[in-house]
Amino acid sequence: MPLSPPVDREKQHTRTVTVDGYRRADGLFDIEGHLVDTKTYGFPNTDRGRIEAGEPLHGMWLRLTIDGDMLIHAAEAVTDHGPFTICKDINPAFDTLAGLRIGPGFRKQVRERLGGAHGCTHLVELLLGPMATTAFQTLYAERERQGRAGDSAGPGGRPRILDTCHALASDSPVVKRQWPQWYTGPETDADTAETEPVSGDR
Repeated sequence: MPLSPPVDREKQHTRTVTVDGYRRADGLFDIEGHLVDTKTYGFPNTDRGRIEAGEPLHGMWLRLTIDGDMLIHAAEAVTDHGPFTICKDINPAFDTLAGLRIGPGFRKQVRERLGGAHGCTHLVELLLGPMATTAFQTLYAERERQGRAGDSAGPGGRPRILDTCHALASDSPVVKRQWPQWYTGPETDADTAETEPVSGDR
């Protein structure tokens, strides 16, 4: 179902983000993101002379190599296009992501290493948004094979994925169906009937 019809308007900007997840031959995984910003009009630029309509204002790549536990083994950033010549000079800083684990505390650690003048706004947004979530999606099948699809806090622990969105709220029907032991919503008459013994069993 599409969005409702818009008012008359004129497109100004397009941001395209593509993220792919790969299983490598060595057992590790690559999460590769590509961000491109374009305008519908040309404009002068001090470092590049002029940026024409449809020509990338930003064109950036980021690759993370991770293992099945979300530990980053390597990171590589490339800037094909930026509004300033020196934009690409910060790319080596993304090497410092190696050793971090995507999970609780990851956002804070990334901001400490690559926040503000120590990184690139667009690459950090790409990393913390679609790339981090794509890493979880890429490893889902692997975790499912290992009985870890719910990403629990440990054996028998509460799955970390709970309460991360509307559908996975602890009182939702989805959690009631898939993780009934962690369901916090109201019980229905049908639920009570299923758990109460019939009179002949008393």
